[in-house]
Amino acid sequence: MRLSDRHVGRRSATGSSNALELRGVSKRFGALLALDDVSLTLRPGERRAVLGSNGAGKTTLFNCISGDFPPTAGEIRLYGEDITAFPPQERIRRGLRRTYQISLLFTGLSVLDNVYLACRGVLRRRFSMLRPSRSEPAFLSAVELVELAGLDEVGGVPVSELSYGQQRQLEIAMALAGAPRLLLLDEPAAGLSPTERQALVDILKNLPDHIGFVIIEHDMDVALQVSEFVTMMHNGRVFKEGKPRELESDAEVQALYLGEVDG
Repeated sequence: MRLSDRHVGRRSATGSSNALELRGVSKRFGALLALDDVSLTLRPGERRAVLGSNGAGKTTLFNCISGDFPPTAGEIRLYGEDITAFPPQERIRRGLRRTYQISLLFTGLSVLDNVYLACRGVLRRRFSMLRPSRSEPAFLSAVELVELAGLDEVGGVPVSELSYGQQRQLEIAMALAGAPRLLLLDEPAAGLSPTERQALVDILKNLPDHIGFVIIEHDMDVALQVSEFVTMMHNGRVFKEGKPRELESDAEVQALYLGEVDG
């Protein structure tokens, strides 16, 4: 069963529910209000970019959605279900995945082994000590994901020998384990060469249509290429929203990136 086929039942089961809804989400760290009454909605399969300068609240937003930080106020719903109080592992079981700015990989293992462990990690029998066979569904899924991420030629190579760009591609492959419904991609293009950035863009554009994602990215060019809709944040708030072409030509957005908008 291919990656695209595994989602058919899930997609019909969710009906017309929005993939993600944030309703008045705020996060305070002592006197610091990192998120201030943020509301946004994603349709199933939507690709959304979240832009903003450092300190705009982007990573805190991801931490609240993924469950790493509980919001101080507000509500988070995933496909109609209130997940505000759920721990990260419960959100993972419901189809939410995330990558991080800092790589979380087993550098002594091969590319394929890393993806295989990610595939096993979302299974109920993930702690089985039986040696995997090449016909095992988790192994077949791992092979498929390695190919999807454009890493099939280095599948047997230790992660320590990969380029930084290849490691970021591997993180995406691992995030796709277990047929997720929504990905949170935290600055996947950071530190990549122009060639590696284009490879990343190609991977994201070629993901199955039913897999939506939210991407935080400082590289505006990458973000606008892969997204259908853009949310611009500033000082913990939603500053502006629109389609990529609208925000690309927006004078206030350009001023914000150049540091000319006051808080």
